[in-house]
Amino acid sequence: MTPISQDTVVDGRYRVMNKLGSGGMADVWCAEDLQLGRKVALKLLHARFAEDEDFIERFRREASSAAGLQHPNVVSVYDRGEWEGTYYIAMELLEGEVLKELIEREAPLGPERAIELTIQILRAARFAHRRSIIHRDFKPQNVMVDHEGRAKVTDFGIARSGASDMTETGSIMGTAQYLSPEQAQGHAVSAASDLYSVGIILYELLTGRVPFEGEAAVTIALKQVSEEPVPPSHFNPMLTPQLEEVVLRSLAKDPAYRYADADDFIAALEAARAGLVLPVEGSATTAFVPVAEEPVYAVVVEPRRRRWWLWLLPTVALLAAAIVGVLLLTDKDEKVIPRLIGTDVTTAARRLRNDGFKPVVERSRADAPRDQVIGQDPNPGVRVEVGSEVTLSVSDGPGTAGVPAVRGLTRERARSRLRRAGFAIEERRESSETVAAGRVIDTEPPSGSQLERGSSVTVILSTGPEQVSVPSVVGKDVEDARSELDEAGLTADVEREDSEEEPGTVLRQTPGAEAEVDAGSSVTLVVAQEPEQVDVPRVVGQTESEAAAALSGAGLEVNIVERDVDSPGEDGEVLSQNPAAGRKVDPGRRVTITVGRFDDSKLDPEGPTDEEGAPPTTPTTPTTPTTPSTGERR
Repeated sequence: MTPISQDTVVDGRYRVMNKLGSGGMADVWCAEDLQLGRKVALKLLHARFAEDEDFIERFRREASSAAGLQHPNVVSVYDRGEWEGTYYIAMELLEGEVLKELIEREAPLGPERAIELTIQILRAARFAHRRSIIHRDFKPQNVMVDHEGRAKVTDFGIARSGASDMTETGSIMGTAQYLSPEQAQGHAVSAASDLYSVGIILYELLTGRVPFEGEAAVTIALKQVSEEPVPPSHFNPMLTPQLEEVVLRSLAKDPAYRYADADDFIAALEAARAGLVLPVEGSATTAFVPVAEEPVYAVVVEPRRRRWWLWLLPTVALLAAAIVGVLLLTDKDEKVIPRLIGTDVTTAARRLRNDGFKPVVERSRADAPRDQVIGQDPNPGVRVEVGSEVTLSVSDGPGTAGVPAVRGLTRERARSRLRRAGFAIEERRESSETVAAGRVIDTEPPSGSQLERGSSVTVILSTGPEQVSVPSVVGKDVEDARSELDEAGLTADVEREDSEEEPGTVLRQTPGAEAEVDAGSSVTLVVAQEPEQVDVPRVVGQTESEAAAALSGAGLEVNIVERDVDSPGEDGEVLSQNPAAGRKVDPGRRVTITVGRFDDSKLDPEGPTDEEGAPPTTPTTPTTPTTPSTGERR
C-alpha cells in the first residue's frame, strides 16, 4: 500500500490533509472529498489487518451499521471502499474532541452537564435499539463532543442486529472497562447491555474514574461479573441520592434489574436533574401545616353561643387549602400540541420553540422527502405542560445508494438496473466514436457515486458517430475537394481515371452530394488524369485478324481499308498501316490498316495454264488387253 501522507489521494476521490488520530485497527485522517467538495474523516484499516477476514468483516460491518443510522447523535457514514489492498470508511468530520479527552481534562463534571451528555448518548442508543441494532462497545472513546456540547456516537464496528455478539466460541467483543457482565461472560447481549455501558460512562463523568480497574482485561471482566461498584458519592459527595440511585440501577448485574430501555433511563435522569434544584422556602405545602390546630384553641376561648362558627372554621380552612392545592397543582402553563406532520423540520422545531416546547428530532429512512416531519409524540391536539419535550419523527429520505455501473449496456437494461437501485432516470443523447448507437456512454453522476434514493440519474445514450452531410465536389480540383471534405469531418479516397478533362478534376464522387454519413467516413473521388501514350505495333504483312488482335491488345482502335491486289497471295494481307509502327499515340487512337483483296474474276475461263501457257496434260491410265472368252490372245 502507498504510504499515506499529505496530498495522497485515496481511491481517486479523497485527498488526505492531516492525521486526526490512530486506533487499534485503523488510522483516521482529515481528507477532502474531491467529488463533493467537503471535508470528511477518512478511516483507513491498518495494513496488517487488511488480510485478516475477521478484521475486514468488522470494518465492513461498521460502515453498513452506521450507514443505516441517520440521527443527530450518531456520526454519519458517507462512503466505504477498498484501496490498494486495504479498506476505508468516509465519515462525517466533527469539530470537537473525544469525550474521553474531556473527562481526563475536566472530570468530575457537574451533575447537570454529565446528565445532559448521557441523555444525548442514550438518544443514540434508543435510535439504534429501535432498529434492532446493539452497539456493544459504548465508551467515551467512541463519543465525540462538539464545541456546542453536542455528543455524537461513532464506531459501530461490532454492532450487529440480533442477540449474538461472538465471532466464534469464546471470542468476546467490546472494551473491558465498559463491558456488561453478560458480555464479559460471552453470553447473548441485548439493549440492556448497551445501557450498562452507558451507565459506566455516566459513572466516569461524575467521578472521573471507571468503577472497575485491573492490570489485565480478564481481571476487569471478572470484576464486572462478581463485584459491586463503589457508590459514586464516595468519590463525589456532591451527588444527590436520586442521581446516585440512577447510576447504581444502570449498573445492576442482572439485566432484568436495569432500566427497561433507553427511554426509562432518560426519564430517570430527567427526574434526577429536576431534583438538583432545592425547594423554595415558604412554599404552599408549609403554609397550611398549622390549620388543624386552630379550632382546638377557639373552643377554649370563645363563648358557647359562637361555637358553631368555630366548628365551621376548620371546614372552611380545609376547603380553602384544597382549593389552593388544586390550583397549585393545576395552575400549570399548558398548551395544545400543534399538528406538525407534513411540515419541514426547521419550521416544526421553530413553531414548537415559539410555543415553549422543547423539540427532539429523531431521523429515520422513509419514502417522504428528506427533513419532512412524518410523526410526532405527543399527538396533535394533546394538552401538555409548556417546556415538555415533543419528539419529531423526521424523514431522512429513502437512504442513499451507489449509482450502478451501466456503461455499455442497452437503454432498457440500464434503465432497469437504475430503477432497481431506487433512482429516477433522465436521458441525454450524444454522438460517440467508440460506443454503438443505443448503448450507454456514461451516467451523471458517474457510477459509484452515493445519492439519495429517488434522486435523478442522467443516462447518456450514444447516437453512434456524428452524422455529417457530404458536400458536392464534382468538377473541383482534387486538392480543393480534399480541403472541403476535411472541413466537413470526412476523408478523401482518390482514384485516377484517364480523361480528356483537365488533369486533377473530380469526375465523380461516392457517396453523392448531401448524403448523411458518419463523421470520419471516406468519400471516393474519381479524378481525371492525362492518358499515357502507347507504341503502335507493326502489323504490315500480318493477316487481317492478326493485325486487329495486336492493335486492340495495345489499346488502339482498328480501321480497315481494302485495296485490290493482282496476286491471290496478297489476299487478306495487311499491306500498310497509319500511324506507322513505332509511333507513340494516345490509348484508343484509331490505326488504319490497308488489307489486300484479290478479285477471282480475273482468272482464265478455260481454266488454269501451266507456266508456259499450255493447258495441263491429263494423265491416262494404261489398260491391259483382254482375250475374249471364246478366243485366244494372239
